[in-house]
Amino acid sequence: MGEIAALVNDPSFIAQCVARYTAAGFGTPGAAEVRSWRNSWPPLLEALVRGGLSDLQVYLEYGTPGGGRRLDALLVGAGADGVLGLVVVELKQWQTCRVLDATRVQRGDGVVTAHPVHQVHAYRSFFQHWRPKAAPGLDVRAVVVLHNASAQEGAALLAGSGGGARAGIPVLTADDLSGPAGALAGRLLAGDLKAPDAGQVQAFEGIRWEPSSRLLEHVGAELEGSSTFALVGAQQDAFLRIRAAAARHLPPLGETMVREGPVKGAVITVSGGPGSGKTALAVRLLGHLMRAYPATRPCFITPSGTLRAHLLDAVSGHSAARELFPAAGFLRSTAHRAGALIIDEAQRIKRGASPGLAPDLVAVVKEVALAVIFLDERQVIRPDEGASVGEIRAAAQGLGREHHHLELTGSFRCAGSAAYTAWVDALLYGTPVPWSGHAEYELGLAGDPFELQEWIEQATADGHSARTAGGFCWPWPRTRTRGATALPLDIAIDVPCPTGETRVWRAAWNARDTLTDPSGAPLAPRSQLWATHTGGHQQIGCIYTAQGLEYHHAGVIVGPDLTYNHDHWEARPHHSHDEALRDLPPEQYLRYALNTYRVLLTRGTHTTRIHATDPTTHQFLTRLIPPQPPADKPQRRSSARP
Repeated sequence: MGEIAALVNDPSFIAQCVARYTAAGFGTPGAAEVRSWRNSWPPLLEALVRGGLSDLQVYLEYGTPGGGRRLDALLVGAGADGVLGLVVVELKQWQTCRVLDATRVQRGDGVVTAHPVHQVHAYRSFFQHWRPKAAPGLDVRAVVVLHNASAQEGAALLAGSGGGARAGIPVLTADDLSGPAGALAGRLLAGDLKAPDAGQVQAFEGIRWEPSSRLLEHVGAELEGSSTFALVGAQQDAFLRIRAAAARHLPPLGETMVREGPVKGAVITVSGGPGSGKTALAVRLLGHLMRAYPATRPCFITPSGTLRAHLLDAVSGHSAARELFPAAGFLRSTAHRAGALIIDEAQRIKRGASPGLAPDLVAVVKEVALAVIFLDERQVIRPDEGASVGEIRAAAQGLGREHHHLELTGSFRCAGSAAYTAWVDALLYGTPVPWSGHAEYELGLAGDPFELQEWIEQATADGHSARTAGGFCWPWPRTRTRGATALPLDIAIDVPCPTGETRVWRAAWNARDTLTDPSGAPLAPRSQLWATHTGGHQQIGCIYTAQGLEYHHAGVIVGPDLTYNHDHWEARPHHSHDEALRDLPPEQYLRYALNTYRVLLTRGTHTTRIHATDPTTHQFLTRLIPPQPPADKPQRRSSARP
């Protein structure tokens, strides 16, 4: 560690860290991330040196399996009894913050983020629940270091941390770090640790982290027992068939997973349209595999950051569960270690430079004993994404793997109305037909976005979940003014008035990060939770925040990037603000535009209202969709999907 302390202010050292960070699969660190390294590492390392802890092993930006989380710093030393002592360090540059509750704080710039004591407690929990039985014994501690804050700020933060399981996690400030050198080691919870020998370092670095059976049992029971993921009809049939395949290919409870030689097992693809129950089946299956086959270390991966955020939210009560849902960028490394793997929204996995199945999916087919892959080929929304059942089947057969395909044909969204999803498919891909109605589903047009907004606000006031999503046809800034308590109204749509004047309807896109008022009350959830969390109805979502999710009442704004001309759809990519799509030729852009609006049009479980910004397109839709009664309001019904 002493060597790192001597190098930390050298620009070449930071450049090497950037390269290693990228090589580890975390992507390229942003300027703010690198700036935080430059600001936070030196005071920590200086304190360690002053405290006589130079001989400890230190890991900066230590990553857990699957990229679940990155620890700012991890100290490793040898205890008196030979057990390895680990100190997880959470570094913060803040000078001040306001505690909202035991899990959240509001920084000085207005951003709401995790309470650092809550955050580091979860990191500590990872080591406690993911240490394999054969690994060296670990004594895991945790500390928060606010190297710019005063003692008073640190005390307030600690007082608001909730105690309980978080008790014993100190919050150190600038005053502590500059205090007597003899007290530093104890304050950093490392006073009893000495330098680990080479064998101990090798043993620690050789640990293959895996979830404990107890963790899998708890999370699996929660997922299996949730009514949100109850199965019926074709879902239940598919579940039983996949369970039978698991029984044939996975080691039973109590036996270990042996991975020697070519992997034998099965690859199962499950396809279905919007609302067919793919995600509910996938999550329920994960719960079953966790409980019945813990030795396989089952994991769940989705390329959809929005869906992953909601799954992590669902298991947030288990602080060590995050690594069970690795990020998509870690698909290949997860395939190396998992005996059972579930992939949802697989059509959104990045393709490689060469034609054919994505290399990451090839690794899954080759190495995972039981791979269950859920996809909908009509939900490919970018040119660098895509996977098909045919490609997966060919890869499995080429590797001598058993392949099965299951199709989910039902509809658990849109009030179970297969008629509505069929109408949407005909509208976009076939011959459009008039909407003839359905007893349990309502479809209508909004004459302008003001009307659509009023409808969404009324539905929300009546206690329904309601959201409006639109095509990506207006700019969406990734940053907002420091300390802002409102979002910029980047969406602007001209609405002609009967008087000949024009009104301009303005709205904000979903927020990148959580937005709160000065009291800490939520105004807008972060983008990945826009569809379900408080305040989301006041922003406009897009394909990236709506895909994979649902709400009772869906408003859809068809932007100027897709218009209907006489008897066919036309793409206008120059109206797009999606950097991955706007430079495509119209004939190529059309496929992704149609798929995008198909997703947006099938999010509502009970009602959909559409507004097209292009007058000709809107007029075309009026010929297909009967007008709604003037007093029409969203009606509450129980969802067909549990």
